[in-house]
Amino acid sequence: MKILIAEDETDLNAVIVKKLRSEGFSVESCFDGEDALEHLQYMDYDVAVLDIMMPKMDGIGVVQKLRASGKNTPIIFLTAKDTVSDKVRGLNIGANDYLVKPFSFEELIARIMAVTRTAAGIVSSILKLDTLTLDTESHIVRRDNAEITLTGKEYNLLEYLLINKNKILSREKILNHVWGYDYDGGEKIVDVYMNYLRKKIDENAEVKLLHTVRGIGYVMRIQP
Repeated sequence: MKILIAEDETDLNAVIVKKLRSEGFSVESCFDGEDALEHLQYMDYDVAVLDIMMPKMDGIGVVQKLRASGKNTPIIFLTAKDTVSDKVRGLNIGANDYLVKPFSFEELIARIMAVTRTAAGIVSSILKLDTLTLDTESHIVRRDNAEITLTGKEYNLLEYLLINKNKILSREKILNHVWGYDYDGGEKIVDVYMNYLRKKIDENAEVKLLHTVRGIGYVMRIQP
């Protein structure tokens, strides 16, 4: 999952980024509203966490301009403001959720998972395709009720594929969302990890779920 953090408090920004990366998320950060808007307009993120009070442009302005441009990236406001009117205003202009400082990282992660599930039209923490299940809360993966052990990157890759099941995803898009825009190792790493995943979830299964689309990328689906 690809996340943007826009927070002008340098120490807090660094702590949030470090914590989310330790949980396996791909994270980029910035420190003012203008930079945040530029990131959000020209790159795709699964969710953005924005402070409201930022230099150059506040979070409200960022979301207003982002929504006016037609982009629907899920937004969580992170702010010290906790009055009802502040919350209502933030939600009315297009934010998806609102978290008041100080906050627990467990709650931040839970809200990130909730808004991304909602954006993808998923109402449960269980992602499922045929007999393959992935629990986004416990991080337990099973196929035919047998638990499958995945590395952190394999899990992130599978989660992204299942959230986008039945959609053909290019190697570039997979690389950006799972490894991040700053990864400079090339797209071959995607093929390597797809092979790892295929061996773990498909090798002994009658129904194959992970498919290569020649010249484009990959898709997670039950073939007709």
